[in-house]
Amino acid sequence: MAKIIDGKKISSEIREEVRETIEKQGLSVTLAVILVGDDPASRVYVGNKKKACEYCGIRSLTFELKADTTEQSLLELIRRLNEDSSVNGILVQLPLPPQIHTESVIEAIDPKKDVDGFSRASVGALSIGAKGFVSCTPAGVIQLLKRSGIEMEGKECVIIGRSNIVGKPMAMLMLRENATVTVAHSRTKELKSVCKRADILIVAVGKPRMVNHEYVKEGAVVIDVGIHRLDPSENNGKTLCGDVDFEDVESHASFITPVPGGVGPMTIAMLMKNVLESAMEGGNAL
Repeated sequence: MAKIIDGKKISSEIREEVRETIEKQGLSVTLAVILVGDDPASRVYVGNKKKACEYCGIRSLTFELKADTTEQSLLELIRRLNEDSSVNGILVQLPLPPQIHTESVIEAIDPKKDVDGFSRASVGALSIGAKGFVSCTPAGVIQLLKRSGIEMEGKECVIIGRSNIVGKPMAMLMLRENATVTVAHSRTKELKSVCKRADILIVAVGKPRMVNHEYVKEGAVVIDVGIHRLDPSENNGKTLCGDVDFEDVESHASFITPVPGGVGPMTIAMLMKNVLESAMEGGNAL
């Protein structure tokens, strides 16, 4: 039976470390969060980020814009925040309404304040091993592995998913840890056979419970990045699941992340860490 990797516990440790650093060093730290429109899930995410900021001692500025906001208006707000020396991090909650080009918005954020790690500058820095912000979810996965005592060096890692936000940066981070990395995706032939080679299997495919025990080598570490909302009447009362069929895989893995309570909490914890690092680089000590 697999050991459960407790993302709630590890994320709490990271948030506590951030809070203690801010207190001890007397830092003034500010995160600006921009929400465009009324997407319910986005509103929940923004609320969770505000709570994390409050716990860590980070000042949170929230800008709630109407769904019909123009791209020009949003870019003007970002420009003002870029120029505001008291703001250490800028986060634009995705997805954006269709009239706004997401890439234009991401690229408008000063790379020194790109605490989501989504910009070309941040991704480029990661790809060549230079200093820069790392996308929060992949960075969180690395911390889950490290703080669970899971060795990455020399291990074979398969990542299912090649998105710019998770799959690609995840691959570069695992390479940084000296793992041997394969990135698989919807066009990969013999996907089950490829996955079954993995000592560490990271699943970010976006399909509910797609990965069962047929994809998993006996004793592998399984990290489930996916999250999906279910109809509880059809799923034994459960409202959430991941990309991995947890009940089917648990008996075959050595370590596994649950959904919820695995990777999810780590994303916000690593965001707090990125905002702190931005403040420390900027020298905003009181």
